[in-house]
Amino acid sequence: MPDGALTLKIDAVESLAAIAPAEWDACAGTENPFLGHAFLSALEDSGSVGPRTGWAAHHLIARDDAGTLVGAVPLYAKSHSQGEYVFDHSWAQAYQNAGGRYYPKLQACVPFTPVPGARILARPGPDRDAVREGLAQTLAGLPRTSGVSSLHVTFCDPSDAELLAENGFALRRGVQFHWENRGYGSFDDFLGALSHSRRKAIKRERRDIAATGIEFVALTGDDLLREHWSAFFAFYISTSDRKWGNPYLTRRFFDLLHDRLADKVLLILGRKDGEWVCGALNLIGADTLYGRNWGASVELPFLHFEACYYQALDFAIQRGLKRVEAGAQGEHKLQRGYMPVSTWSAHALRDPGFEKAVRDFCRAEDDAMREHIAALEAEGPYK
Repeated sequence: MPDGALTLKIDAVESLAAIAPAEWDACAGTENPFLGHAFLSALEDSGSVGPRTGWAAHHLIARDDAGTLVGAVPLYAKSHSQGEYVFDHSWAQAYQNAGGRYYPKLQACVPFTPVPGARILARPGPDRDAVREGLAQTLAGLPRTSGVSSLHVTFCDPSDAELLAENGFALRRGVQFHWENRGYGSFDDFLGALSHSRRKAIKRERRDIAATGIEFVALTGDDLLREHWSAFFAFYISTSDRKWGNPYLTRRFFDLLHDRLADKVLLILGRKDGEWVCGALNLIGADTLYGRNWGASVELPFLHFEACYYQALDFAIQRGLKRVEAGAQGEHKLQRGYMPVSTWSAHALRDPGFEKAVRDFCRAEDDAMREHIAALEAEGPYK
């Protein structure tokens, strides 16, 4: 090794409590709030993430010779495939039908959060590329050395995907719908960029919701009160019961989110006749508004679109944010100004035969996904 070459000590820690927030955040940066120590530790400290829920923290950390934390990967040992949004249930079933044991597996991600971003975190500086390479190599070797069937890096950014592919990972393409701010000064400016039919449809949807008498408020920072979180949690539980049967996030998580990240939270609440009737939770990044959870105590046409999409666009335009990311799935977002973008996951598997089957599947799926995205782009709502 040449003189002055970087030497890394890469270990695993079982809790973010073992890492000082400033150390972790020096690697994670400040652009994406989901990657910060405050958000990830709130998941652990609230019991939303942990062995009890099948998400055992196994974070990788890299230190240099001076003991400085220079890199990290948010990593979890999983006993199931819930809360991931990149679905591998068919892979698990196929491997188990062939006599293999798919679980436990390792997952590099932000739990319950389909927000693209860096997964191989590295402190800025001249050694950043070397740190990222060292962590990628370690990730690639973990299925062989740790006794798990596989390791999955989900919703990673393109630079992580490229690095992981260079280290033997199979890549899988997905699709989400993101709204881009094209310099709009108002919501009407945005409407003016749409085709006549889509502009007319959105105006009708907003008019119909306004006619119900629901008043919307956008709450962030000091405007957020405990009563707002209590109302929103009731909506969240109701939606979870209908969709999944088991909510991922505990009530304490939202209290910790309030305590640690209130200035990064945008909570949209709708009120009618003095009662809260719906809510949508967003997080505010450096240039992006991230839509997360929503729920309602009433069922009304277009209420979801107003609370989750149009109110978010209003806020983003007012704040001068560059984009709104509205979460996983949902082609109905397309006709409301959210355009398709590719997302990426990367997969390393211990069994060579299984790895080949997954790689072949991802290649075939990628061809179909690229055609699907092209078709969606052609159907976009803009003039």
